[in-house]
Amino acid sequence: MATHWTLGCDAADPHRIAAFWALALGYVAEPGYDDPDGASLVDPDGTGPAISFLRVPEGKAAKNRMHIDIRVAGEPPWEPAERERLIRAKVADLVAAGATAVHEESYGPHLGHVVMFDPEGNEFCVA
Repeated sequence: MATHWTLGCDAADPHRIAAFWALALGYVAEPGYDDPDGASLVDPDGTGPAISFLRVPEGKAAKNRMHIDIRVAGEPPWEPAERERLIRAKVADLVAAGATAVHEESYGPHLGHVVMFDPEGNEFCVA
């Protein structure tokens, strides 16, 4: 049996960054979690891990050693043009929500993933 776990994250503004990641992942605020210096998200289907954000005084100082990859195209096999359309649509939504697109990586002639920064500068990928 797998162990239930929570991804814990530091944040300057936990509620703002939680709202961003809720939109990015389709998560919701954890019912009953009410903390002005923290926020917690859960998968509404109950299958994914929880994600918590705690206010810290220091800013981000270096590249993340671990990050989230958002997989919008599902599992392979993929139709390359449709996969690229899904990736670009998600990137556009996330940019509108405060993220920054950093660069694109290709797998041969096809778009592989887009590296992005969330609103607090944390790296993640959309694939």
